[in-house]
Amino acid sequence: MYTHGLNTAMTLYQTGTLTLSQAAARAGRSTEAFATALERHGITIREKQLRPGPASGPAPSDGPTRAD
Repeated sequence: MYTHGLNTAMTLYQTGTLTLSQAAARAGRSTEAFATALERHGITIREKQLRPGPASGPAPSDGPTRAD
């Protein structure tokens, strides 16, 4: 039954029905453990704050910043 719950939670997360934390709770795992399970099954994690990566926002400019 545990595997079925994990599969169901992964499917619901993948389709956008549940958030990462909701799906993790449904699967009976911590958010971090659930995110690891998603990665192992090739499912992209939408909530990027969990995994370190490039910061979102504009890329730094090579030239000087203008104030006008």
